[in-house]
Amino acid sequence: APLSSRRGPQRGRQWWGIVPFLAFLTLFLIVPAISVFYDATRTADGNFTFTAMRKAFSGQNLSAFAFTSWFSALAALVGVVGGTLLAYAAATASKPRWLRGLVTSFSGVAANMGGLPLAFAFLSLLGRQGLLTKIIAWAGYDLYGGSFALGGTLGLVVVYSYFNIPLMLLVTLPAIDGLAPSWREACANLGGTTATYWRRIGLPVLAPSLLGGFLLLFANSFSAYATAAVLTQNSKIIALRIGFFLGGDVNVGEDSVGFAIAAWMIIIMAVAMSMYWLARSRAERWRQ
Repeated sequence: APLSSRRGPQRGRQWWGIVPFLAFLTLFLIVPAISVFYDATRTADGNFTFTAMRKAFSGQNLSAFAFTSWFSALAALVGVVGGTLLAYAAATASKPRWLRGLVTSFSGVAANMGGLPLAFAFLSLLGRQGLLTKIIAWAGYDLYGGSFALGGTLGLVVVYSYFNIPLMLLVTLPAIDGLAPSWREACANLGGTTATYWRRIGLPVLAPSLLGGFLLLFANSFSAYATAAVLTQNSKIIALRIGFFLGGDVNVGEDSVGFAIAAWMIIIMAVAMSMYWLARSRAERWRQ
C-alpha cells in the first residue's frame, strides 16, 4: 500500500489518546461555563437580559472585584519573588545533589495543596492557639497584639504563599536552567559585572517567564475559595461573594447576580490565562 494510505489510519488513531481529556474538558469546564453565562443572562421568566451582568459589576460587587484583584496581585507578587529566589537557589546549588530533587518534589505536592487541609494546618500553626504563635509569644512578641489576623489580608497572603511559591518555583526553574553559562562568561569577558549581566541578559531572558508566573499566581489566588472560606468571612473576596449569592441567603431572583459575578470571574480568568500562555510561548523561544 502507498505510504500516504498507511499514514491516514495512524494519524486517526493518534487522536484517540486525547479523547478522554477532551471529554473531561467539555463536561467539567466548557459545559459549566456555558451554563453560568446562560443563568447570568436570564430572568426568572427565562427572558434574555444583561441586568444581572451590569449589577454584578457595580456598587459593592465592583468594590469586591477591585479588592480581590489588589489582594491577588499582592499574593502573586510575594509568590513571584519567593519562588524565583528559591528556584535560583535550587538550580545553582551543586551540593548536596539530592537537594534539588527534594525541593521540586515538595513543590509539586505543596502547589496542589489547598482548601480545608491547608486552612487547618495554618490554624494549628499560626492561629491564636497555634504552635508557632505560642513559640513567638514565648520569645516575647504577641503576634496578635497588632493588626495581624490569619483571616486578614496579610494572613491570607501568608497562607496563599504556601502554594504560590512552590508553583512559581516549578514555572521558573526550567527558565533558569535555560540561562547558558556561556552568556555570563561572555559578559565577564566584555568587562560586565554581575549587575550588568542580570540587567542586560538574565532578567530580560527571564522576564516572559516571570510575567507568565505572575499571571498564573494571580489567577490562582483570584479563584481560591475553600481556604479563604474557612479562614475568613470577608465579603470583599469575590469567590466568597459568589457563595453568598448562590448559597440561598438572598432574595428570590438574586441568584442571577451570583451567576453574573461568576461569569465576570470567568472572563477575568480567561484574560489572565490567555496572557499567561502568550508569555509562556515567548519564554519557550529561549529553551529551543
